[in-house]
Amino acid sequence: MAAAKNYGPKRLVVGAHYGVMDFIIQRVTAVIMAVYTLVLLIGILMMPAFTYEYWTALFNFYVGVLPVGQILATLAFIALAWHAWIGVRDIWMDYVKSVGVRLLMQVLTILWLVGSVVYFAQILWSI
Repeated sequence: MAAAKNYGPKRLVVGAHYGVMDFIIQRVTAVIMAVYTLVLLIGILMMPAFTYEYWTALFNFYVGVLPVGQILATLAFIALAWHAWIGVRDIWMDYVKSVGVRLLMQVLTILWLVGSVVYFAQILWSI
């Protein structure tokens, strides 16, 4: 019986396939955060004075009936949380060998990130 060819294009690939999708997600969320940072920086540089009123006006920028400033900030913060989740999850998977401890760390990370997003939204959308 001949040995199966397990290399090249006929290679049997198994596993969860986290790598490619997570790589793409991390790059997309990084681009979202970079673009938002530039928009925020331009907004800050165009302020006549750095006061609370102008700062809140930056986030209360409306186009028609849509609060564009708040929507962009929320999108950027969700991208930050998702980006952080992938990175921290990979750290737990690489360095925490005990399955129980790793699961606990992942659950605590998820709770912390979800709590952060909810707290952020509560603050931003109450302006």
